[in-house]
Amino acid sequence: MPILYNESTREFHLQSEKVSYILSVLENGQLGHLYYGKKLRHRESFERLFHVEEAPNTACVNEGDLVFSLDLIKQEYPAYGATDFREPAYQVLQEGGSRITNFVYQSHDIYQGKKGLEGLPATYVENEDEATTLEVYLYDKEIDVEVRLSYTVFEGLNAIARSSQFINRGQADVNLTRAMSASFDLPDSDFEMVQLSGSWARERHIKNRKLVPGTQSIASTRGTSSAQHNPFLALKRPSTTEHQGEVYGVSLVYSGNFLAQVEVDHYDVTRLMIGINPFDFNWLLESGESFQTPEVVMVYSAEGLNEMSQTFHKLYRTRLARGQWRDRERPVLINNWEATYFDFDEKKIFELAKSSKELGVELFVLDDGWFGKRDADTSSLGDWFEDKRKLPNGLAQLAKDITGLGMEFGLWFEPEMVSKASELYKTHPDWVIHVPNRKMSHGRNQFVLDFSRQEVVDFIHGLVAKVLRDAPISYVKWDMNRYMTEIGSLELPANRQREVVHRYILGVYSLYERLTTEFPHVLFESCAGGGSRFDPGLLHYAPQGWTSDDTDAVERLKIQYGTSLVYPISSMGAHVSAVPNHQVGRITSLETRANVAYFGAFGYELDVTKMSDQEKETVKQQIAFYKENRSLIQQGQFYRIESPFAEDGNITSWTVVSDDQNQAILGYYQVLAKPNPGFTRVFFKGLNPEFEYAIDGINDTFYGDELMGAGLQLNRYRTNEHSVDFSSVVYKLTRV
Repeated sequence: MPILYNESTREFHLQSEKVSYILSVLENGQLGHLYYGKKLRHRESFERLFHVEEAPNTACVNEGDLVFSLDLIKQEYPAYGATDFREPAYQVLQEGGSRITNFVYQSHDIYQGKKGLEGLPATYVENEDEATTLEVYLYDKEIDVEVRLSYTVFEGLNAIARSSQFINRGQADVNLTRAMSASFDLPDSDFEMVQLSGSWARERHIKNRKLVPGTQSIASTRGTSSAQHNPFLALKRPSTTEHQGEVYGVSLVYSGNFLAQVEVDHYDVTRLMIGINPFDFNWLLESGESFQTPEVVMVYSAEGLNEMSQTFHKLYRTRLARGQWRDRERPVLINNWEATYFDFDEKKIFELAKSSKELGVELFVLDDGWFGKRDADTSSLGDWFEDKRKLPNGLAQLAKDITGLGMEFGLWFEPEMVSKASELYKTHPDWVIHVPNRKMSHGRNQFVLDFSRQEVVDFIHGLVAKVLRDAPISYVKWDMNRYMTEIGSLELPANRQREVVHRYILGVYSLYERLTTEFPHVLFESCAGGGSRFDPGLLHYAPQGWTSDDTDAVERLKIQYGTSLVYPISSMGAHVSAVPNHQVGRITSLETRANVAYFGAFGYELDVTKMSDQEKETVKQQIAFYKENRSLIQQGQFYRIESPFAEDGNITSWTVVSDDQNQAILGYYQVLAKPNPGFTRVFFKGLNPEFEYAIDGINDTFYGDELMGAGLQLNRYRTNEHSVDFSSVVYKLTRV
């Protein structure tokens, strides 16, 4: 049993194959945190892990007792105001203005399997024996409110999923001003904080910083998880590397405003918590109502960052993503955006599709500009019906013509936005998120629809669903191109205005749920101006996302490397685009562009009709290579080897290895050539040391132990043509 309960000491021991997580009921009825780390042998008592002693200049819980102080105790879901001076996991504002609570242990339940979360994405099980769940029920009798803490142990994956639920059983209303999803305390502060930060076109760059006393955090207040900070945080030991050492990772399954925070106190105890950002948040909990926090996935690894990542990858790829496309090989696609932008017609699109089909492309995606009167980004969002000027025979006929070539057809939507120059806005100007009598700022000439209102979600669902019913569409790119400003809803009363952002995200999830249920054959790809909402919440509905609007191969090394810290390779949309690159102007070879894009959901975004015969032949070979290996790439074990975030950062390498270790593909990338560079080697990871491997293009064989221990001497096997800027090579290994 992966969850054990010591009744005499009221201790809970959560176990997976390699990890233990131990909590207990404290003498005052609140929950204490005892241990999180390498798996421990179960004992009838873990009381020795708890220690507290009298300390100067603090406050204590019980009068006359100078020892028991929450200021000194590691806790599980802490409150503020009763001797703990650190930031709390929650706060409940009561009638009369009090924020003091006393949630004490009432009971618990342990059961096989895992429940879903109403209205929120979450990990799941397909068989009850995959996971075991602990629910602990805490109760504050003064306000008649219950808190349920849920812990699910995925025993074979070394992951724990946590969430919290507040239930108002009393007659009086209360307000949740803070409701984090998870919190735990670690006994020391000898950690570096690892975060994924950046901006548009440089999302999810890896940043490290040493913990210091005080509070350090990342957050979003933009209405989305954001390109600036991803809802993930890790604490690693200073000596931890990709493949050795201790690391704790937490990832929030949520797409809105979040806070991930680490606080180091005056005794060097580290408190980590993550959840909905309490900034500009309040939730009115009326009598009989409940509030569910988003889920947090916690992963501990004693074998480095890469093992942590592999745990996230497998769990998110197989037990967070859902539907018909979860395990299917993703089609090679071409998107017309960088080939045409808004300037296209029926003939041009069909020519692109026909030429792409001849090269081996399987899916044609028509991007922005097919609807309303959309000739620029200034109009028509919300008017989801075809532009007959560009498509005189209609969208459905174009889709039939393209599928008649033997291809699939996909379409771009931005369902959460509206343009002022649109029929929708003229009819329903009140459907925009805004505050009356205040100026409405815009982003990309567009405004945010109020998805906290059910009638708005229903209306957009009707428009999008009609398009999907009327045409043979098998792929949808769901975009979202601006952050929220002047946040307010005309539908909600004054005391619920700080609920708008969370209600909006619930509306987005509900629309995704309805569309993916009604059209299970459609592959949804999430997008938000590139990677501004690349998070686990959307992965639940869309098994792949547009990783970044930046398609430059060199920039993508950092973006894809950083993204892989949490997200599986199968989730990363990665395209070969035109040169000079449209974002940074860099010119890279067609080979290097593909060698980077292979490690993702592969596709193209350029005008293939303007390619030379030689370039077309190269593209045919690239597509054939990807089709032959995409199952391995999308479902294999991913290993990061050399980092673009290293001090020099000139070399990046990574590899993907099949579960049976019979095959592997390694990518090796050099940003700038160096004169007289000396001899270089690349060290493989994840191979079987006993297996003998052949490498495509090399007339020799190698044992796994040699490739991992001695490495492959690149100078011996690479030709001079690769010794240039922005060069790369991909090696395919097969067991002999």
